[in-house]
Amino acid sequence: MANTTLGSTPKRRTDARTTRPDDRPSAPPLPTLRKPKPQVGRHVLLAVLALFTLFPVLLVVSTTLKTPEDVRVNPFGFFSTISLQNIVDAWTVGRFSDYLLNSILLTVPSTILVVAFSTMAGYTFARLPFRGRTAMFYLVVLGLLVPFFTYMIPLYFQLRSMGLLDTLLGAVLLLTSGGLSFGTFFMRAFFSDLPVELEQAARVDGASELQIFLRVMLPLARSGMGALTVFTFLGNWNNFLIPLLYLPGGDFRPLTSGLYMFTGGRSLDIGPLAAGTLITILPIIVLFIVLQRQVTQGFLSGAVKG
Repeated sequence: MANTTLGSTPKRRTDARTTRPDDRPSAPPLPTLRKPKPQVGRHVLLAVLALFTLFPVLLVVSTTLKTPEDVRVNPFGFFSTISLQNIVDAWTVGRFSDYLLNSILLTVPSTILVVAFSTMAGYTFARLPFRGRTAMFYLVVLGLLVPFFTYMIPLYFQLRSMGLLDTLLGAVLLLTSGGLSFGTFFMRAFFSDLPVELEQAARVDGASELQIFLRVMLPLARSGMGALTVFTFLGNWNNFLIPLLYLPGGDFRPLTSGLYMFTGGRSLDIGPLAAGTLITILPIIVLFIVLQRQVTQGFLSGAVKG
């Protein structure tokens, strides 16, 4: 037997194959973050597209603010002179003050009616179950597929027989009926995306269908109503055929028809014509700036399922 000394510790056996720290497998290197490359080409392309888009508007504004002599000598020069004479001529001689009032009287009531009826119809088709709901909805949407040119002549004789030809009421009714199909389709899609739990909770609390619509659903649909308001106002404001065909007397002629008549009668007065064009497009730009947030929210609410 081998002698052991008291208090000595036995030696541990070491394996010859023990790996050294330098022989251990190294961890894979971390990926280096690449710096984002500047999108110079994309920015240049967007700038060129924006320039092409804004060029007609800038040309109209520049021509409006020029003197009549400068318009004839240098029609494509930007802001070479500053004068309000073209605006004064278009407002007084061209009767664009009357045309602007007529456009407001035609567009504002028809837009209010389209938004109100489309909101109620969209809520009905989206939330209230009744027999024949799908068939009636497709019957309403069928109006989007029928071109206006197919029934504009029979409609003329029908309005004349009803005594509504060349009246504000007849034109407002036509503009309203023309926007109900798209408005109902748009608001039905918007109400269908709203959560059902809010409606069920209101019913549990004892709310009626009218109270649910006015106090629960209507506040949630403000963005959709704002977007529909912009679309409808834009379409009715720029409508050309309905005032031209069904307001032949000229007493209620809007800006679109007035601009057409002004072009035919005074084709050489480019300055007042540009001023009339600016008066026509300026309310649309102001309305879009005011309701820009509602339009954006309406697009997002329609694109993302709630």
